[in-house]
Amino acid sequence: MVNILKVEDVRKAFPSGFEALKGVSLDIDEGEIIALLGPNGAGKTTLISTICGITSATSGKISIGGFDTATEYRKARNLVGLVPQEITLEPFETVMNTVRFSRGLFGKKRNDAYIEKILKQLSLWDKKDSRTMELSGGMRRRVLIAKALSHEPRVLFLDEPTAGVDVELRKEMWEVVAELKRDGVTIILTTHYIEEAEEIADRVAVISKGEILLIEQKDDLMARMGQKRLKVELQSAIETIPSDLAEYALALDSKGETLVYTYDTKADRTGITKLLADIAAAGLALKDIQTVESTLEDIFVDLVHEDAA
Repeated sequence: MVNILKVEDVRKAFPSGFEALKGVSLDIDEGEIIALLGPNGAGKTTLISTICGITSATSGKISIGGFDTATEYRKARNLVGLVPQEITLEPFETVMNTVRFSRGLFGKKRNDAYIEKILKQLSLWDKKDSRTMELSGGMRRRVLIAKALSHEPRVLFLDEPTAGVDVELRKEMWEVVAELKRDGVTIILTTHYIEEAEEIADRVAVISKGEILLIEQKDDLMARMGQKRLKVELQSAIETIPSDLAEYALALDSKGETLVYTYDTKADRTGITKLLADIAAAGLALKDIQTVESTLEDIFVDLVHEDAA
């Protein structure tokens, strides 16, 4: 794989002394989708703004497509498209002219056939002559994506692109993201909908307090840190877990009706067979059992919680 974005020990400090980025390093390959996850104030938007040149790094080095963002800014920036969190559009301008103008800002020749392709991809073609003020919030967010794609970037940053967008529109937008990936576009996204990252990302980076806690292939991360839980529903509620079951470190739900057993899927033995036998021996009657696997959200919450401790 060809490396298209390289971030080396980047720090960003503000005049107040607050350090928003603390030595962040990333290597991102061409054509992959990276989900950048982190709580509010973790440094996600600051990192994106620094890579895109909206703000300057205090120290460190960033290169895009081999171009240094400090010494070869225009060449590097031409390779980047950015969809910001905030929707800022000229309200009285049409969708077509808005996207054309963005293309022109990057010095690209007029290409209405390409603009038409983008607008059709984003289900905006029938709105091309509408003023942006006449569009719904979801449609205006799509216009932001069209603007970001207007100059044919090779790296696309999506900063909370589906915030405030309904579920159906969100799914359509991720289909567009998948198509861009097939075209070889590298995509870095931040999202509060972690199930989306679980669905489409190739790798996951978790940032907290201005530091990257990890960056790893999503499937490898799920396999390494994921757990399974066995939920044993009892026919009758209990107040406490019998002492005979102490070795299993069971949890009891608030109603006293369900025992929860967490186990390692990679272990030679899960201990489930013995557990069920011991539950019966303790005089507890089973009503139902089910297994639940960790989600990416579970892993993310655990990581951030550990970092805050």
